[in-house]
Amino acid sequence: MAFTLQRVFHVVLLMSVACADIYLHVPRGSNNRLNENTATRTNANRLFDSQNNNRGGYNVGDKTDQPSGANATNQYRMKYFQSSPWKTSPTGEGKSYLTIEWTNQHGCGGNDNTSPNKQNCVLLLQYMCEDEPDSPTVDSMRNGVTTNTQDFTKPTKTTLGSERKTKDVKTDRGLHEPWDWYNKCYIRERNKGLFVADQKLTADNGLGYSSAIYTRQNPTGNRYGYECPEERDYFPYWHPTPWADIAVFAENSSMCSYYTSKSFNVQPYTECVSTTYPNASRFNNEKACTDNGGTWLLMYNYLEKDTSKKSQSTCESSKQAGLTYKWAVPQDSTSYQPECLILLDAPDCQVAPWSRSNHLGNGRDGLPLNYTWTLPHFPSKKNKQCVFRFRYNVSTEDYDPYRTDSKKNDDFPVVSPIKQNPYVYVMSKQSPLHLAINTAQYGRVFQDRSHLFTIRPRPDGVTNQYIYNLNVRGKRGNIVQNFPSVEYDFTPNTLRLGTEDLVHIQWTGSNTHNNGNPAGDGQAGDAGEGKGGTDRSNFVEIGERNGNIPTPFEQTQLWNNVEVLWIYFMKKNIQPMDLAITMASAGYYRCASATTCNEPDNSNYLVSTKAAISNVLDNAPASYEGALIRIRQPGVYNYTCTRNNSFSNRSQKGTIVVT
Repeated sequence: MAFTLQRVFHVVLLMSVACADIYLHVPRGSNNRLNENTATRTNANRLFDSQNNNRGGYNVGDKTDQPSGANATNQYRMKYFQSSPWKTSPTGEGKSYLTIEWTNQHGCGGNDNTSPNKQNCVLLLQYMCEDEPDSPTVDSMRNGVTTNTQDFTKPTKTTLGSERKTKDVKTDRGLHEPWDWYNKCYIRERNKGLFVADQKLTADNGLGYSSAIYTRQNPTGNRYGYECPEERDYFPYWHPTPWADIAVFAENSSMCSYYTSKSFNVQPYTECVSTTYPNASRFNNEKACTDNGGTWLLMYNYLEKDTSKKSQSTCESSKQAGLTYKWAVPQDSTSYQPECLILLDAPDCQVAPWSRSNHLGNGRDGLPLNYTWTLPHFPSKKNKQCVFRFRYNVSTEDYDPYRTDSKKNDDFPVVSPIKQNPYVYVMSKQSPLHLAINTAQYGRVFQDRSHLFTIRPRPDGVTNQYIYNLNVRGKRGNIVQNFPSVEYDFTPNTLRLGTEDLVHIQWTGSNTHNNGNPAGDGQAGDAGEGKGGTDRSNFVEIGERNGNIPTPFEQTQLWNNVEVLWIYFMKKNIQPMDLAITMASAGYYRCASATTCNEPDNSNYLVSTKAAISNVLDNAPASYEGALIRIRQPGVYNYTCTRNNSFSNRSQKGTIVVT
């Protein structure tokens, strides 16, 4: 990733090796998949530019035991409870934790210790949220029900406005960044202070100049959803963006103060506003903007808007503890008028975790590469629909990564410090050797994103407790059929809690994970138990973690020690046996009998009245909204999934340690 201060064109550019990938496992990364039954994705341009191989990624979740197909309401979105206003607590109670897990191919970390890696790297975690709409609009984020890419009609000098948008945006196709974001990118002139080596970027976007859709990594301006290529390739970006930063894993700790201070979370950035270019402008610097009659406008990122505050005085006098209110123009404004914004915190910054080069596996400690995200607190208490974004840049040091800018671009008589596929001499200019180098892939950025998920308010009565999310990762198939995705497991695999802490057990899966042909370089197929292509999980107690046989309910230790603070299908306390049954059946059953579970909505989900469940869960739902529980008694509680325990899928087990 490059780090550029636009006004002075100071470039911090990291150069990467030619091939690398990042795959997000929790929350499930799409790698641009939707619901394909093939091992490879259908459309690498669907929503974003991943630069990953075509294999990998997880399908969007299904609510039931049937594929969601063309009906988006049958897709399942993971649902996480937001944090409470934990910053008002002296000891930070009220945080909600989500464990992020991933694999990155070409190694990371090592620059701040005695075990240097073979390259540098930067990892960036971001998210984007909006109010969950009652009735989705053309601009609403969505997974889509078709793998086609959204359309974009190129502007002309007479059609620069949003009149093209209505025709372009299709409601059945996936949408993350809005159409207006890409339109701004297409119309804005590219930053010509950036190092592009010997790459020849397209000089004319049809409007007479080269725009921000052309970068060294994307010299011809290929389009991926409505992602802006220049913003994708560089961080922190020098114009407003729709993304909020969670954390940066730096190549060394000395960079953290730079990343955190220049993050758009805390540093407002400018954009040219001009009546000549409605809602978009060609000009990318203050002088060109004002010389051409525009306004160089400062815009802010935000957590959310407080629409009840209508003036600067009422906005900035708000005194809610732990929050900062600002009367300012938001990054997504179309009117360019100030509003009352609740600002974001600076992102976390750490040294990148160490991982082995050329290996999509665990970190040095044998655990998956992971980060614990403290989920946001939204004062409005509205449901938010969100998407998670993970970017990864690996680099080598074949030239100065911090002081190389456009002055080093290959333009006679200047010679770029790196060249495409050069010949090198290792002995008195005899017998030159050939290096396979692609200068478009130096400073290369890779990416994965989740499907949409919901961050929602806490249930009534759940205030200052810590909430830990316990989920399932992986998909159907053995390791070869799934690679570079992974087989099933619970995550966090070992979860440590106190007796006052809460855990939300939840999972999602697909009914179309067949991993069929085309299979790319891997093996096609979906080895496992039960109906082909179906993800299924459940949760039953076992005595020892290295055992396999579930403990009969009458002998279990867990269920009688559980207090249920929320479960998706009941308004009152659920009995221990009912909880054990619904977890074991993945929600196919809700209750043992009408005596203990007499709410009308549950009458069709009783063991006594509903058809028998398949012993391999074939007719159980692929996704389970779960329960929020507290385990009152200290102890070690082991659990497993009964279905995904065959040799082809190894064991799906976990442990909760309560102290």
